[in-house]
Amino acid sequence: MNSIISDSYAVHFNEVAFKALNSHLSEKNYSTVFILVDENTHELCLPNFMAEINGEHEFEIIEIESGEINKNIETCVGVWEALSELGADRKSVLINLGGGVLTDMGGFIASTFKRGIDFINVPTTLLSMVDASVGGKTGIDLGNLKNQIGVINQPVMVLVIPDFLDTLEQRQIQSGFAEMLKHGLIQDPKYWNALKTVKTLEEMKNHILTSIEIKNNVVLQDPTEQHIRKILNYGHTLGHAIESYLLNHATKEMLLHGEAIAIGMILEAYLSNQLLGLEQSAADDIKTTFLQRYPKIDFTTEDIDNLLELMKYDKKNSHGKVNFVLLKEIGKPVTDVEIPIELFKQAFAYYKE
Repeated sequence: MNSIISDSYAVHFNEVAFKALNSHLSEKNYSTVFILVDENTHELCLPNFMAEINGEHEFEIIEIESGEINKNIETCVGVWEALSELGADRKSVLINLGGGVLTDMGGFIASTFKRGIDFINVPTTLLSMVDASVGGKTGIDLGNLKNQIGVINQPVMVLVIPDFLDTLEQRQIQSGFAEMLKHGLIQDPKYWNALKTVKTLEEMKNHILTSIEIKNNVVLQDPTEQHIRKILNYGHTLGHAIESYLLNHATKEMLLHGEAIAIGMILEAYLSNQLLGLEQSAADDIKTTFLQRYPKIDFTTEDIDNLLELMKYDKKNSHGKVNFVLLKEIGKPVTDVEIPIELFKQAFAYYKE
């Protein structure tokens, strides 16, 4: 795979990734190379990663607990304290080896420690490879509200090693695949149709480059999400509300990001049909495709009311209005669409039927 060049860094793949990393570490001569891992990547990814690094460098490993529930300020404080205790200075670098939770949080930690140190992202899940690898969004959750605190700051480089995906359970892989399907819906009907036939992890690996290119092309046009970059939020307004709502629910099971976004894309396909004229057959195709791959969740009337309340905190809102990305056609998104309140419950009825 060829490297993808973003505005201030590159996404490198496989052997080229390790060559770029070794060259960079040799050139920069960092005081200390810190590697942030969780308990899973510490065991399953770190040994293979370290085996590919050449040269004499001072390494320190910092481990955090995995999962969205730990993507909070308390975890950040723990890592900042560890960095301080281990003698990190402004000439240190933080390598984030993990999924989207870890790279989002690691980027935020590095961007704010001593007013900013270099960081390198090594995504190890499909979701983080095709989504968090590009765009420079870093951040943490505020309670159960997703990504409320953070900054946009670019890594030094991103290293994508698809073989790390072999360590994942199927549910995690499917979660990441939802974002790939989204890329087809917002940019390329042919890509959408091609992805619908994908069944195996090896087939998914063959499409990683295309998904990263799609996101990178959008981000290059709008780095700070003022206009076109908003299209990447298709499915996310309702999807994030669902994910947040279930994160700390007393009786309902938490959903992975992609599982929640899949539901959001079905709901927003219905809204697209009602407001922008997305063909019924296209909306039904979206619904069928996602329900074939992702669990169907039973939402009560109380659940739906609580979800609509949560949407008020979506970070994409402006001037008190909840803004949606909808589809006029597959591959033709429209941003900043306001939704009549009565349509939300109809959308959930469409999802249920």
